[in-house]
Amino acid sequence: MPTLILVRHGRSTANTSGVLAGRTPGVALDERGAEQAAALPGRLAGLPLAAAVSSPLQRCRETLRPLLAARPELEMHTEDRISECDYGDWSGRKLAELADEPLMGVVQQHPSAAAFPGGESMRGMQARAVDAVRDWNARIEAAHGDDAMYVMCSHGDIIKALVADALGMHLDLFQRIQADPCSVTAIRYTRLRPFLLRLGDTGDLATLAPREHPRPAAESDAAVGGGAGAP
Repeated sequence: MPTLILVRHGRSTANTSGVLAGRTPGVALDERGAEQAAALPGRLAGLPLAAAVSSPLQRCRETLRPLLAARPELEMHTEDRISECDYGDWSGRKLAELADEPLMGVVQQHPSAAAFPGGESMRGMQARAVDAVRDWNARIEAAHGDDAMYVMCSHGDIIKALVADALGMHLDLFQRIQADPCSVTAIRYTRLRPFLLRLGDTGDLATLAPREHPRPAAESDAAVGGGAGAP
């Protein structure tokens, strides 16, 4: 099955102002975020990407823009199910202000029980994102083969929830995972289980490129190498 290259959007104006953006329109990359996005094509240069999938929110589309300009052959898709968590009435509020909300302790310590007023639950957020990835894995494999790679640009909580699913972790542990702006997280999916190849990587990604020679058919899933050609 394919290798998923998850990119968190670059640093945004909401990140620098300490606001919980959620799905608030008009949240763009700040100057540092634009620099991070501009560096992304170079970081992914050695990876044979089959497609690009983005959250519909502006900051994700802006993050992928330099990559799409550098690779005009790369087909771009928008996927609503990997959009930011719907924080409902919390959207657009200062994080410092939200720290005093009783619900914030639940969000941090018991997120599987957290549901945002006027928004969605964190369990619902994870379920829709996992469903989206499973659907895209099948779609990419059918069109481009078992060893295909594709990039998906999304948001911090979405990426952390997908990593928790890949590792077989309960959602209540997902706050232990870190995904910085414009970091890359790579997950190789197989028929039996996923493998986390990178987590929150902000450096060189060349070793994720598929091996020149496919592994022997008899090689077991337990024999995992460092590249995307691993199971």
